[in-house]
Amino acid sequence: MARETHTLRTDGADIVYDVHGPLPAQDGRPPLFMLGQPMDASGFTTLISHLPDRTVVTYDPRGLGRSTRSDGRTDNTPSVQAEDVHAVIEALGAGPVEMFGSSGGAVTALALVAAHPGDVTTLVAHEPPIIPVLPDAEAAARARAGFRDAYNAKGWGAGMAAFMGMTAWQGEFTDAYFAQPAPDPAAFGMPTEDDGKRDDPLLSDASWAVSDYQPDVAALTAAPTRVVIAVGEETGDTFTGRTAVATAALLGQEATVFPSHHGGFLGAEFGYAGKPPEFAERLREVLDAG
Repeated sequence: MARETHTLRTDGADIVYDVHGPLPAQDGRPPLFMLGQPMDASGFTTLISHLPDRTVVTYDPRGLGRSTRSDGRTDNTPSVQAEDVHAVIEALGAGPVEMFGSSGGAVTALALVAAHPGDVTTLVAHEPPIIPVLPDAEAAARARAGFRDAYNAKGWGAGMAAFMGMTAWQGEFTDAYFAQPAPDPAAFGMPTEDDGKRDDPLLSDASWAVSDYQPDVAALTAAPTRVVIAVGEETGDTFTGRTAVATAALLGQEATVFPSHHGGFLGAEFGYAGKPPEFAERLREVLDAG
């Protein structure tokens, strides 16, 4: 599939985005916009390959991947990223898009629909990791602070091991969770030495505005956009499984089940392979149902 790469200057950032396929789309469908956070456009390469008939748009969030920022900030904020996505959609000049948002990208997408409801016809928001929707929100925030603190104290390996421990935990964050010993990075095949860096967008507190996002239920339910909250069939009762189910409930729906896990659309190149052919087929089914 042919790809064209563009750079768009927005307020405080140069946003790089890719258009895979023709505009207007040959099938008459809206473009399919895919976004992640803190993942950049490269994470969707395999999924796009399984949707060869669709014109797909991807982008790198400001400050990540190829998109640079000049606003002097390092935090990742859904409302700001939503305005960047809105600007890209306007630049496409192809009318409203269909959208697939993954993880923090799902949060940005929810913020976009709330602020610009005319931009998106159907949104599939896959496992948005938002803490306020949980009954144990205070404990979840404490668990999040735990992997941030591990990262600040001992570096990337320790922080990532603690993050994986948090995201693999089944159910609410109880006293049993906090009583566990700190996970050993070596047990996950991660480095134990500290490289001194503290700018990781996932492990630092730079993206706390993403997980602190409170969905605007009134705006989302009033929007003409069809909003579908999705959850992986293997995700179970882990953090993002619970946030997906709780977000869906806020919107008066049940979470729509997709194949695999939180990264179910990923290819093997990221070491966390999902089931991208099956995921693409399910995404097609859900979009076509609208």
